[in-house]
Amino acid sequence: MGFGERYSEGDMSVSDVEIRKAAGLLAAANHVVVLTGAGVSKESGVPTFRDAMEGLWANFNPEELATPQAFRRNPQLVWDWYEMRRQKVDAVQPNPGHYAIARLEDRLPHVTVVTQNVDGLHRMAGSTDVIELHGNIRQHKCFDACQGEPTLIDLGSLRWAHADRPPRCPHCGAHVRPNVVWFGESLPAGAFSRAQQLAETADVVLIVGTSGIVQPAASLPYYAKRLGHAQLIDVNPERDEIAPICDVFLQGPSGVILPQVLAAVDALNKA
Repeated sequence: MGFGERYSEGDMSVSDVEIRKAAGLLAAANHVVVLTGAGVSKESGVPTFRDAMEGLWANFNPEELATPQAFRRNPQLVWDWYEMRRQKVDAVQPNPGHYAIARLEDRLPHVTVVTQNVDGLHRMAGSTDVIELHGNIRQHKCFDACQGEPTLIDLGSLRWAHADRPPRCPHCGAHVRPNVVWFGESLPAGAFSRAQQLAETADVVLIVGTSGIVQPAASLPYYAKRLGHAQLIDVNPERDEIAPICDVFLQGPSGVILPQVLAAVDALNKA
């Protein structure tokens, strides 16, 4: 379905007028911040945090596995859960929503992606300025951060027996862990402060596939609106917590909506 048609599914409906309004805001913007959540990745087949609790993991509480304390108590258990999740991520590809976001860089002066997702799909799609607020599940680091935070470890360079998982840091001997933010941990140094500064100075914040509940990321649209007076565009299959303060709400999956918005931006640029 291309630009000029009307997307509808059930009681969801996005008109050409709404698509054009969003495109107009983007086309006129000098700097756009794109804030993405789990909904974008779910369209690629990545299970959400709690959806990953299936099969052998169905009896576990994810919030009890995703903590430093849980890793200290049972590093192999936590390692195995994250390895299962990483393998699922390795099996998927970016979807049309990811690619549309990346292609905005070709149309606009400055685009920054701020994502709560840990799958690295935005970079795979071609986005170049990506702030990963919650880390990256494809990366690993020393649990003790012996060379500074993060002390990234290339598993491919290590020799270790699978039965002795998780492997050990080659620098200090501490366990290696996924490079993701666990409950009770701070976001990567400077990540949120940069995201907040950019949101406050952006012309447009494009919010895609996030419920607007998880903090501190959920506060960024409010910073942008109240402190920076940015225009907000929200793309989500469900009406979310952020929709009431947005200038445009486009109800539908990002892989359907964003390519239409991109086509409308191109039409405006050619006019």
